[in-house]
Amino acid sequence: MPTALFAEPYRDTFRIPRRKKHVPAVRARVRETLEKWGYEQLAPDVELVASELVTNAVRHCRVSFAEVEVTVLLDWGDVVLEVSDPDRVRVPRIREDCPGEQEGGLGLLLVAGLADSWGCRELAYGKCVWARFGAVGRTG
Repeated sequence: MPTALFAEPYRDTFRIPRRKKHVPAVRARVRETLEKWGYEQLAPDVELVASELVTNAVRHCRVSFAEVEVTVLLDWGDVVLEVSDPDRVRVPRIREDCPGEQEGGLGLLLVAGLADSWGCRELAYGKCVWARFGAVGRTG
């Protein structure tokens, strides 16, 4: 279950333990947040990207007992998703060489295809992978 950190009108930040079993709770929380804000049409894409980024953080973070922080916010009408973890060493990169039989490696291609832009920034004690979605889906 996500642990709430901030609950501002257009910013929702929460943490989850670094475990795969918590990914569905992240998807549900992101969907609920966007529906509450009137961004239902963006929810499927943002929810899927959240799932990919959180799964990457869970799978690749090498810091023991780490938590993954997820933030959904509005920035000048765009939806921004941020997923942070304390591992500064392992920075995400799109894989160019994904053999068809190999599992994984396509998640960031999916992120790049669904988000208007995405990237990674270094934090004092970790990294943040973010994705930005244009607000064309706003219904409210």
